[in-house]
Amino acid sequence: MFGDRFRQCILHTSSIRTLHLGWSIRTYVDNEAIPLHVNKVYSDNTQLQYAYYDLPSVCPPSGEKHAGYSSGKRVSLNLGEVLRGDRIMTSDYDLAMGQDNECRYLCSHKTDRKGVKWTKELIEDGYVVEWIVDNLPGATSFVTPDKSHKYYAAGFKMGYKDFSPMTGKPRYFIHNHLILVLRWRKAPSKAGDRGGKVIVGFEVFTKSIEAGHRDRDGCPQDIHGENEGMELYLAPNTTTLESKYAHSSYLPPEEEMNDGTKLSIPYTYSVYFKEDNRVEWSRRWDLYFNNQDEGNSIHWLAIINSLVISSLLTAVVVMILAKTVVGDGRRRSKDANTEEGKIKLKSKKPKNGTKSPREIATSGLLEQEGEPDLDDISSEEEFVEDITGWKLLHGDVFRAPRFTGFLAPLLGSGTQLVFMACGLLSLSTFGVLNPSFRGGFVSVGVGLFIFAGWISGYFSARIYKTFNGADWRSNTLVTALLFPGVLFSSLFILNLFVWAQASSTALPFGTLISIIALWLLIQLPLVYVGSWYGEHYCAPYEHPTKTNSVARQIPDQPWYTKPIYSVLLAGLIPFAVIFIELLFVFRSIWQDKSGYYYVFGFLSVVSFVNIVAVIEVTIVATYIQLCAENYHWWWQSIFTGAGSALWIYMYCVWFYWTKLHISGFISGMLFFCYCGMACAVYGLLMGTVGFMTAYTFVRRIYG
Repeated sequence: MFGDRFRQCILHTSSIRTLHLGWSIRTYVDNEAIPLHVNKVYSDNTQLQYAYYDLPSVCPPSGEKHAGYSSGKRVSLNLGEVLRGDRIMTSDYDLAMGQDNECRYLCSHKTDRKGVKWTKELIEDGYVVEWIVDNLPGATSFVTPDKSHKYYAAGFKMGYKDFSPMTGKPRYFIHNHLILVLRWRKAPSKAGDRGGKVIVGFEVFTKSIEAGHRDRDGCPQDIHGENEGMELYLAPNTTTLESKYAHSSYLPPEEEMNDGTKLSIPYTYSVYFKEDNRVEWSRRWDLYFNNQDEGNSIHWLAIINSLVISSLLTAVVVMILAKTVVGDGRRRSKDANTEEGKIKLKSKKPKNGTKSPREIATSGLLEQEGEPDLDDISSEEEFVEDITGWKLLHGDVFRAPRFTGFLAPLLGSGTQLVFMACGLLSLSTFGVLNPSFRGGFVSVGVGLFIFAGWISGYFSARIYKTFNGADWRSNTLVTALLFPGVLFSSLFILNLFVWAQASSTALPFGTLISIIALWLLIQLPLVYVGSWYGEHYCAPYEHPTKTNSVARQIPDQPWYTKPIYSVLLAGLIPFAVIFIELLFVFRSIWQDKSGYYYVFGFLSVVSFVNIVAVIEVTIVATYIQLCAENYHWWWQSIFTGAGSALWIYMYCVWFYWTKLHISGFISGMLFFCYCGMACAVYGLLMGTVGFMTAYTFVRRIYG
């Protein structure tokens, strides 16, 4: 019973419901104009995206008004949309609710040899076009193999490639006729009674039709029949080549020529409106989540896998706590009773130290002079056993680590990431962040990170104060600038490479200035406020033992307690908890960009179990390290918590070589650099969790 309710709860929070932040229900009446926005082209085989109107083979905007907006006008974007490469603009496509149009001529665009070459390369790389109507991306419709249901893949192909039956050489065809199908239903509540309609689907079907055999309006004469495709081909101008290179045996490729020859590509489109009452407006995004039933079973497998691993770790941690905490309580009780017994026995002994006549009579020959007392021997052995291992470190376990000037700022930034991650998962689980809020995940994440600046400053200041830091202002600057500065510098350097490719993935200069302003004008003051409060109104963390003036010598360590082996072994367990769910995340981000990741309910459960696993692994690793009489646990606890980040990066490398088909140096570099930055963020987040766990555990067992 409980299991069924839990399953229904997870499924409920893992799908899109009626809450769509930033986008309310938009109703249309008959003949009302509907704007169509063009965005970008992208590919699963490369990390470079391009704005639609930057392509050399599409109709440029005319500037005329359509649906109340001039074509070519930029739509305001949030930070997340800009970071994901969106460049949304109004278009010249005319759509009106309920008005079907069998064919409408758009333009005939002429492109030169370089433009033809680039378009061929885009088709070769499998680029997909993204258009938007009523906040829905234009989709290619598919049917499952068993024909049980239909699903969508966002975007539509620019063209296709085949091979000539005569020469066997590749040929490239562009899709120059588009069939736009808008599915609608009656609007809910009173708006529907007044004739209002809502759009619940936007499908795009593509055709390639040759430039000839057209009527006066520019439309194909037989638009529904079989037509020759629009091939991207310009015949080589051998006459110009021979005259230009008359005294040379070298003839450049035809794509590199600039002889003024151009290819004219006619563009047309059809529009059809179809009523569809099977899809609710609040569920219109469900068709973009293909293979939902099969995916849910794998997600449940990921949860079961993580729970089993976490349960085993919990048993180990319980044994450790029972041995250290409960055992200490029993020893203290035993020591108190023993001490009390010794006091009583001591009070009964004669002051001169001689035995009484009864003692002499009862001892007999069995008690020899000078024979040690067995009870005293047993007590001494127990005492020696009690002070071995981790208890020997009571005077060194809280000795300040090296590089405290970096430890406190990194932990402060780690608390920011913890706050941001918890906020994003919570908002996504309850449907506030969803695909309809385009770019919302990144925008809200940046906002949460900046808002948590005061938490970063507060926690960093208290850690710094605990280590007797003298200059809290310099610590504040390092906290505010170190980790965000490294991220921004890395992003800026990568952006230079993308700029050189003229890709829309490159951040505009204005966006970079906005990010710097958010960083220095908002986050930095918040960090200062948190540091000021932590320095002046909060006491440093108290330690239960005093640190000796002379550091204890650390004995030779077993191989499994050495940093590199300990981090790899400890990181393997949390990675085993999340690797199944990671596969879905990687597919959505890198492999299938036409799909959307939507099961945030499952992701939240797996993330929670992952945090529990990191906590338990850190406790076990710290206890083993202390038992080996090694008190350098401060940095080691961070590395232990972050250990799974190394395995995730190795998983990225495996995913790149086995699953992806990314080509080109720039795309490969972007993949590995972005994965490295993501793993660094994840590592600092989990490293902070590991440190807080180890700090609490050490203070508890020595308290």
